[in-house]
Amino acid sequence: MSAASAPLALTAHLLVLSSISFGGFPTVLPDVRHFVVTTHGWMTDQDFSQFFAIAQSIPGPNMILMMGFVGWKVWGIPGAIASSMATFGPPCAMYFAAYRLWYRFRGAPWQPTVRNGLVPVTIGLVIASGTVMARAADTGPAAAAMTVAVATLMLSTRLNPLWVLLAGGALGGFGLL
Repeated sequence: MSAASAPLALTAHLLVLSSISFGGFPTVLPDVRHFVVTTHGWMTDQDFSQFFAIAQSIPGPNMILMMGFVGWKVWGIPGAIASSMATFGPPCAMYFAAYRLWYRFRGAPWQPTVRNGLVPVTIGLVIASGTVMARAADTGPAAAAMTVAVATLMLSTRLNPLWVLLAGGALGGFGLL
């Protein structure tokens, strides 16, 4: 792929992915990672996982920021804008249309079936996304051990994730990870 067509390929890919991202954009991050890291080599696994970590540490719509980082890495500021728009334009339009349709047929007998059918799909996509991101972030034995420890801690306690994020940032800042 030529350098000139890279932004178009990324934008088109994000347009498609954003149209099928049930459960939010993080559910399709494995595909985004495969596309930008494995297929095209526009960034490394470490770049991708660092963009994810930075985006997750900031309040607000963090996937807009992450896809902006990915687009910026591929094509600078225009890539950041195009990637952000491609990521969130289609879902916003579909959400608006779906809401209008859902509201129009409120109380219809098919609504609980649709809602119940989307739950396992969304859960599966979130788990798959988490697995891919954990693998991308594990750059060595210490990072892998940290991933397992944090996952265990978060699944077995009610600890606020901000404390874990702060601890991870401190360990990374001191060069211990």
